[in-house]
Amino acid sequence: MRQTNQAGKLVFSAALALLASASAVAQKSTADGIAEYREMLQDGNPAELFEMKGEELWKQRRGPKNTSLEQCDLGKGPGVVKGAFVELPRYFADTAKVQDLESRLLTCMEKQQGLDAKKIAATPFGKDEQKNMEGLVAWIASQSKGMPFNLPQNHAQEKQAYEMGKRLFFMRGGPHDFACASCHGADGKRIRLQDLPNLTKNPGASEGFGAWPAYRVSSGELWSMQRRLNDCYRQQRFPYPGYASDVTVALGVYMGVNGKDGKATAPSIKR
Repeated sequence: MRQTNQAGKLVFSAALALLASASAVAQKSTADGIAEYREMLQDGNPAELFEMKGEELWKQRRGPKNTSLEQCDLGKGPGVVKGAFVELPRYFADTAKVQDLESRLLTCMEKQQGLDAKKIAATPFGKDEQKNMEGLVAWIASQSKGMPFNLPQNHAQEKQAYEMGKRLFFMRGGPHDFACASCHGADGKRIRLQDLPNLTKNPGASEGFGAWPAYRVSSGELWSMQRRLNDCYRQQRFPYPGYASDVTVALGVYMGVNGKDGKATAPSIKR
């Protein structure tokens, strides 16, 4: 009888150990599985199709003025694309404003091609000229892939935009009393299986900010940073910010400066 009881205890102990081991393996497998899933998707990132379209649009003569965007100054001089993405948003003397990639493209599309910037800004995401904007930001971002972020903070308006972005990031409000910082202001946060990067410092700031634009598998579309920020405000139950508004640009400055020296990975792929 004693031998039977002892054997039973051993079996029970072994079962507990097996369950604990299985639980640990399951948790590890989930995280590893997500990582492997993302890696497999990167091998055939549909964003490449948007990049091809964007390069064509950059060189294509369009609009009432029938000109291309090849002389658009993204901060590195007219027509220079390589390295521009990792230094935006930044101050531009011709508009006397701090602009991100999308607001700067609006300026070039209006001044050089004669397109209506206000009309484009009011167009819903994924439609008409907003579809073209997706391609342009994908291609321009790809030309700086792997380069370190180095947003300038020399001009007074650049510094002011950073402070404004910081205040907006921590500003709580809405029916749930949320802020950007509620999800992205500390290490180790997640929603379901989705890790939430800490955007107040590296590596989270560069990993989060530097991954957009990105192809969203869930929607089958390419999302720009402006669209991503718009969706964040939707989830907070805030009113939508205006497209390419001072609010979204300032948030971009805050995240981009916090991500200094981190490498750009856009256009990436997201679930």
